Amino acid sequence: MAIRVLLTDDQMLTRMGLRALLEDSRGIEIVGEAASGKEALTLARETTPDVVVMDVKMSDGDGIEATRTIREHCPKTQVLILTGYGDPGLLRRAATAGAAGFVLKDISPADLAVAITSVHEGKTTLGSGIARQLMDHLADRGTLTEPARRGPFGLTEREIEVLTEVARGLSDKEIARKLYLSESTVKSHLRAIYRRLNLRNRAHAVTVAIERNLVTPDQL
Repeated sequence: MAIRVLLTDDQMLTRMGLRALLEDSRGIEIVGEAASGKEALTLARETTPDVVVMDVKMSDGDGIEATRTIREHCPKTQVLILTGYGDPGLLRRAATAGAAGFVLKDISPADLAVAITSVHEGKTTLGSGIARQLMDHLADRGTLTEPARRGPFGLTEREIEVLTEVARGLSDKEIARKLYLSESTVKSHLRAIYRRLNLRNRAHAVTVAIERNLVTPDQL
């Protein structure tokens, strides 16, 4: 069954380009296009897409509030953020609003299709280049946080291992298989991580983990 996708961008040419890129991808169906966050919410409620590809900055405001409202009204719909730069504040806000992943606007057609499939499957998607941009931005500003010597941010070694695999985009089942744990144990670790770091979802976990130097780009 095809993944139903709603495209949201205030530039018609961008929407046309995205549609042209994705219509050649097997397993993806474009169910609509929106030129604003308000229109995206209306269409999302009408078409119930599996994934909304959301431009983060639009003329009627940013895509973050649109992401929040879509997730509130259409909880089964995942949102994939399109951005031109891996700004940590923006990514944190988008993740807190419920975004499931982030990709740069120069992404290739094949990688965009993979990203859409990943967020549809409940995996975290951090597009190629975003992790490096995020790290470079934080390093330039001198805001990378050094992990504490004993239990960084209260996390156990096993919890950091789980967090690293989340950042790599693995599902709970895949993490369990890789780390020789039960799926329920992985979920338990994730609940503890979310509680200690005050996180909303997997994408939020990835951005905070990179910001606090718990996961580095060479691990992804």
